[in-house]
Amino acid sequence: MVRVTPTHRRAVLRTGAKIAAGGALAAGCGTGHAARPPVSAAPKPPPAHPPAGPRAYPGQPAQITHGPRTRPRVALTFHGQGDPALAHALLDTAEQRGARLTVLAVGTWLDQHPDLARRILDGGHDLGNHTQRHIGVNTLPEAEARREITDCAARLKRLTGSIGTWFRPSRAPAASPLVARLARAVGYPHVLSYDVDSLDYTRPGAAAVTREVLAGVRNGSVVSLHFGYPDTVAALPDVLTELGRRGLRAVTTTELLS
Repeated sequence: MVRVTPTHRRAVLRTGAKIAAGGALAAGCGTGHAARPPVSAAPKPPPAHPPAGPRAYPGQPAQITHGPRTRPRVALTFHGQGDPALAHALLDTAEQRGARLTVLAVGTWLDQHPDLARRILDGGHDLGNHTQRHIGVNTLPEAEARREITDCAARLKRLTGSIGTWFRPSRAPAASPLVARLARAVGYPHVLSYDVDSLDYTRPGAAAVTREVLAGVRNGSVVSLHFGYPDTVAALPDVLTELGRRGLRAVTTTELLS
């Protein structure tokens, strides 16, 4: 059984103490709204050569839950919101171990921490759209659902020069037909879902997050995780170690499907 080491526990306790001083943790897709963190400094201008935007993958469904089962690759995808210190810790850990992530960012989070958009891309990770306010987009009237997608896309475009590579609906594992149609109209040919849910937003402890991921992951899996939870920070090193032991490489979703 994969275990979280004492070193990881100490790191999580330190991070958790900082969060307790600064406010509540961000909510996952199954919980309530997060407390609003302080606004960061103005972002740098977008790069002269913006990153690639969304692309169509022939043969893939409109809603992608996993990649090819024939290649030993997996995509660790993160719902992007919450304390920026945890986001930096996760990105640093992934990069130190040669892993690349996919981050689906919430628009209000980008407004509060605009520097993180470039930080994610500079690390070689995918960056995408997880709606503007992280509310139940499938339940909204058409005009409001469209705004949730377009407003986040506009933030990404302003910060990076691209609307991002992926769209994932907020507070649902899959998009309704209406939301999928609206996302296509904005420029996202596919909705990114997942086949493995870490359940990290329930705060079950790092060992439970690790077990949940490793119990379901296999070739081509897309794993749902979240920024904003110390359990996830503590679990990531053990998840990556075990993936490596199984011969599975953590790549961006773009690379998973390419």
